[in-house]
Amino acid sequence: MPMDSKDKRTAKNKHFITSLEFAMQGIKTVFEEERNMRTHVCMGIVAIIIGFIFRLAVSEWLWLLLAIFLVLVTEIINTVFENVVDMVTDCHFHPIGKKVKDMAAGAVLLTTGFAIIVGMLLFVPKIWQLLQDYL
Repeated sequence: MPMDSKDKRTAKNKHFITSLEFAMQGIKTVFEEERNMRTHVCMGIVAIIIGFIFRLAVSEWLWLLLAIFLVLVTEIINTVFENVVDMVTDCHFHPIGKKVKDMAAGAVLLTTGFAIIVGMLLFVPKIWQLLQDYL
């Protein structure tokens, strides 16, 4: 029996490469469509460059990369929630939809706060030492 356009079902991906292509498309989509994701990626790149400048230790790299990737993952999850709410509400306001979006945005905010704290703990002492060496 043929499916109409309202009853499209997808089969589970049976090939790793196909799953990988879909995942990469998802990352590309969120990067292209979400300004905040582009900002988070740029700030992460800046932090990585600063990490190379200050020659972070392996343990410091682990904290820095954890913070960066947590922000990126929560931004992707936030975007998923926003899209699902918009799909379910047909882009009309709904108080529960607003709650969901606000909570997902709150998760990004908390994670970003964590990343800022990690960055400060890693870089402020190094910057302070650099300033003392030159003064």
